[in-house]
Amino acid sequence: MENTGNAANAKKNFGPLIVDAVIPTAAYYLLKHEGLSTVSALAWSSVVPAVRTVWSLIKERQLNGLAALMLVVNLVGLVLTFLTGDPRLMLAKDSAISSTVGIGILVSVAMGRPMMSAGLKPWLVKADNAKSEAWDRLSAGSARFRRIERTFSLVWGTALLAECAVRVVGAYTIPVDTMIWLGGVFTGGAILLAMIVGSVVAVAPMEKLIEAELTEKAEAPAATATAITAPATV
Repeated sequence: MENTGNAANAKKNFGPLIVDAVIPTAAYYLLKHEGLSTVSALAWSSVVPAVRTVWSLIKERQLNGLAALMLVVNLVGLVLTFLTGDPRLMLAKDSAISSTVGIGILVSVAMGRPMMSAGLKPWLVKADNAKSEAWDRLSAGSARFRRIERTFSLVWGTALLAECAVRVVGAYTIPVDTMIWLGGVFTGGAILLAMIVGSVVAVAPMEKLIEAELTEKAEAPAATATAITAPATV
């Protein structure tokens, strides 16, 4: 059951990434092969993520901030590209999403409400009520636990901002045909790096703290019962 849940979560989290990165890249090269100009190929290949975003908004029947941002960025990028005829501008606009999300995450850290904790908690507690309660106790009462929470979000925010900077530089210095697929590599690399670093500096220490909290909670009633039943010494 747990493996099924993890598979569903992976599909939910990485499915849109495949649609928004892999399919447009393949569409771009196919359209170029069919004779379209660079600008036209970029524009038409951007239709897929735009349509997916609109469909997600309709299906969920609620305005998702990130989804709305992606839609606006894609539409603005299309308009600006056709007005200026600059394909590099369309490549650079992709960095707007990662930079906005990255800044939002860093701001949440500064405000003491790390944004990434909302996704990290279910991953660590795995639908275990005892672990979920241990997380809540630690988040409320452990300065070290809260510091690690902030560190995890800090890692992700920094990685996304770095990816944004690299994308912008690449958009104006690397050949367009190369940057089309390399942009996806940059995004995947930033995500992979954030996962690895976050696992080392935050996930593993937090798992240990949660386990220690569970052990302490389990031993507390036993210690109390021993103290009550122990015979008084004369």
